[in-house]
Parts: sequence; C-alpha cells; structure tokens
Amino acid sequence: MATAFYLPTGEADTFVATEDTGGPWDAAMQHAGPLAALLAREAERATAAWPYTVVRLAVEILGPVPVGEVSVASQITRSGRSVELVEAELSAGGRAAVRARAWRVRRVEVDLPTAIEPPRAVPPMPSHDTPGPTGWPGGFIQALQMRFVVGSWNEPGPATAWARQRVPLVEGEEPSGLQRLMVLADCGNGVSNALPHKDWLFINPDLTVHLSRYPNGPWLCIEAETNADRHGFGVAISSLYDADGRVGHGAQSLLVNRR
Repeated sequence: MATAFYLPTGEADTFVATEDTGGPWDAAMQHAGPLAALLAREAERATAAWPYTVVRLAVEILGPVPVGEVSVASQITRSGRSVELVEAELSAGGRAAVRARAWRVRRVEVDLPTAIEPPRAVPPMPSHDTPGPTGWPGGFIQALQMRFVVGSWNEPGPATAWARQRVPLVEGEEPSGLQRLMVLADCGNGVSNALPHKDWLFINPDLTVHLSRYPNGPWLCIEAETNADRHGFGVAISSLYDADGRVGHGAQSLLVNRR
C-alpha cells in the first residue's frame, strides 16, 4: 500500500497519483473519490475574506483520468459578503479532466431551534472489517477499511457501510472532514451495486454532495441505494454520517450498460 493517494511533486499544485487511486473499472484509471477529494482540498484552500463552510460540492468527471501526474487550480467566480462560488479544475495529460463547483457560506453562530437540526441517529458500526469484493480491480477499495452494516460488496441492493481511509489524501497532510467525505461519497454506486460487476457497467460521470453539518472523525458512514432504468441510466443516492449523526446527502448519475 502506498503512503497516500497523492504524492506532491515539489511543484505547486501538482501531484502524482499512487496505485491506491486505481478504480474498479480499470486499475490504470483513477477512482473518482480521491479526485473529488483533491478538488475539495483545492476549494477549501482558495483564499476567503471571512470564515466559511463548504455547503455543496458538485463534481463533473470529463473523462477517465490515468493513474499518474495531475495538477489542480481554482478561482473564485462569484464573491459576496456571505456566499461565494469556487470553481476548481483538475488537469491530466494536458487536458481538463475533472471540474468542481463549491458553494461556501460565511460561518456564523446562530440560535437554531433544535427541530431543524440534522437528525442525530446513526447506523451502528460493526466491530469487524468486511472483506473486499471479489473480482474488482484497482487499489482504491483496499485503501479503505470498511465495515458493512447492511449488505456487502457481493450482495446486490441497498447497503450501509462505515469506512475510513488507510492512507491520507496527500502525503504529509491530515485530510479535512470534507475531503474524507468526498472519498466515501463516490462509493455510493459501488456499495449499493444492483448489478453484477463482472457483467455490467454503472459508471458515474458526476458526484454532488450537499452538507447539513460538517463531518468529524476518521470513520464516516454511507447509506446508499442504486436505481436503474432500462434506457441505460440510473442514479445512486446516499445519506452520509459521522459518529454524531447525519452530515449530508450525495447523488451520482449513472451510465448503465452491459460490458
């Protein structure tokens, strides 16, 4: 196992992806979870005039990204006194490969009625790890420590699983809660796979996460369900938790087809 998903090259905003980013469709191509997390990191690092929280991150995957060197850049495209939009882009092989838009809002202390706070009930976390799936290539899944509450990798249908990264996102850095969450949120279509992986493709060209609370701790939980249509598309929807309760929701559009 590598020391991180990404290794800094010494040049600003440029990294080398390790084999732990290899995805389940092709081990030579990166899983979108680490890519989304790297763009979340970029959105968090963009200069702000006031304390903020990222409340939504939408990621558009423009094509397969080889395991190799990538670079990231960002800009604030809408600035205001309380809300701003950050756009981030990841490039590989001289082309734009993944783009993300993050809405950030000013962080303030407000007196909220408890009735509108996020629910605190969380799925129980099992004491034992779940073995990885059979027949799924790539190093990414092995880079996650996972414990299924409902379902399993090889049992089709809705599933709930706790997970934590065995390696950091960037070597030498502690991942933020948002970065950890984006890594896991892109697993919704995998943990809740409704079709046999060896026979079917269910690839997501996007990932959108809305936050209701900022996540804490290394262990996070995803409760996911996949639905597909006979016209070759589908959606994976998820609820996302930390140890204290729900932190948000995720959604992935899916291309569905036979291999």
